[in-house]
Amino acid sequence: MSLTDPIADMLTRIRNATRVSKPRVDICGSKTCAGIARVLKEEGFVEDFKFIEDNKQGIVRVYLKYGPEGQPVINTIKRESRPGLRVYKPVSELPKVLNGLGIAVVSTSQGIMSDRQCRKANVGGELLATVH
Repeated sequence: MSLTDPIADMLTRIRNATRVSKPRVDICGSKTCAGIARVLKEEGFVEDFKFIEDNKQGIVRVYLKYGPEGQPVINTIKRESRPGLRVYKPVSELPKVLNGLGIAVVSTSQGIMSDRQCRKANVGGELLATVH
């Protein structure tokens, strides 16, 4: 079975794993998924991630983060741009998720970045997801 949207699959796996308080989740490996996991780690939404090599495409293992009372750090994770409707934004129109408490994950010509990094580098791109 071919996977038509690996980013949506990744976000759904993370969303489902946080709902049942799993410590980690395995995702089909790709550079895009690893980039999104890197941004989530840099912004403090996940503990860590590892790219595990296998004989196929690899696995991105994401270690999820929870608060002191077991509540998940990621409350909402939503796919914005999808294969049927791509959403491109210039840097001036990038959304501020929850007035800066959340992040927008953006695919730019300089790699996958958060909205804060995009504003700092003054680049726009494809709005992949929002997280808060």
